[in-house]
Amino acid sequence: MQISLAQPTELGPSEFSAWHSMQRMTGTLANPFLCPEFSVAIGKFRSSARVAVLAQGLEIIGFFPFERRRLGLGVPIGAGLNNCQGLIHVPAAEWDPREVLRASKVSVWQFDKLAQGQRGFERYAAAKVPASAVDLTSGFAVLREKLQARSPEFYRKLDRTVRRLQREVGEIRYVADSRDPVAFRKFIGWKSDQCRRNRWVNAFDRPWVIDMVEYISCVRSDSFASMFSVLYAGETPIAGTFGLRSRDFFAGWFTGYDTRFGKYSPGFIQLLHQAEELAAAGVRLIDLGTGGEGYKQRLRTHELYVTKGMAARGPLTGGAHRIRSDCRTWAGSHAAKHPAVFRAADQLLRHCGQVN
Repeated sequence: MQISLAQPTELGPSEFSAWHSMQRMTGTLANPFLCPEFSVAIGKFRSSARVAVLAQGLEIIGFFPFERRRLGLGVPIGAGLNNCQGLIHVPAAEWDPREVLRASKVSVWQFDKLAQGQRGFERYAAAKVPASAVDLTSGFAVLREKLQARSPEFYRKLDRTVRRLQREVGEIRYVADSRDPVAFRKFIGWKSDQCRRNRWVNAFDRPWVIDMVEYISCVRSDSFASMFSVLYAGETPIAGTFGLRSRDFFAGWFTGYDTRFGKYSPGFIQLLHQAEELAAAGVRLIDLGTGGEGYKQRLRTHELYVTKGMAARGPLTGGAHRIRSDCRTWAGSHAAKHPAVFRAADQLLRHCGQVN
């Protein structure tokens, strides 16, 4: 096997074609975060972004997108923003993770949302994490019936809430693929405020992230596209989502709403409209991502699973990086209880953490 390295923006039409073909042939690789367009978007703004290209003779058999950090640490490309990670490959391809890491010039590769079916990396998994998913194969009407049967009182209350929202604020209007820059800026503000309220690291504090999201919002192809969806009450935007689509697979990315209208559950109303629109457009699966937020519990039909872990070229390097990772996890969980310590730890984690 030959393995070469490239910056994602250096990939040409033949590499794109091979990459997309691999995704079409293996369902677990269909996620848009595994598309070459996502890697290129990150590569335009991150000099550390790389793709290892695996070949046997003249045939490309795999692509491994990643980023190199200090001290030999490798992370998924767009770490902290990337909700599905792994090596994109032809069916039944075999690879040695240590050989891939060696060629990638990293000692370890630390992942937190590894896609299913990654045989080479799965033996390094430390934990399996559920991600909420919505099955749209039978259409939205069938989904709605199932959801109402599962939680009839919740949906009766939601219908009353919708009527009250329209009576008190304005008629509901849903835009599935908005190009409104004013609504988009408000959306980023909602998300940033949510991160501050919950003491989460705010990705939008990094100017390059905003630039990357604005760039990716302009990418349009049959294989990959972004969607910024907005719910209005009258002329006022009150909730939105920004997600990625690859053919019949949609992955949620960012969600936000105007807290002034929180009593109306605008985020959930918006997601129901989005599910209806996506089903009509041919989407068969929505990946809502990990986390136990209430709206995910209400809307999901089943769970997908991603894994966390760390692949290493050898036991010594793996052990050293694992100790470093455990220390960061401990520091983050304890610092959040003490605001002054939290602020100092947050600055440190931003410097060497998941979203640089």
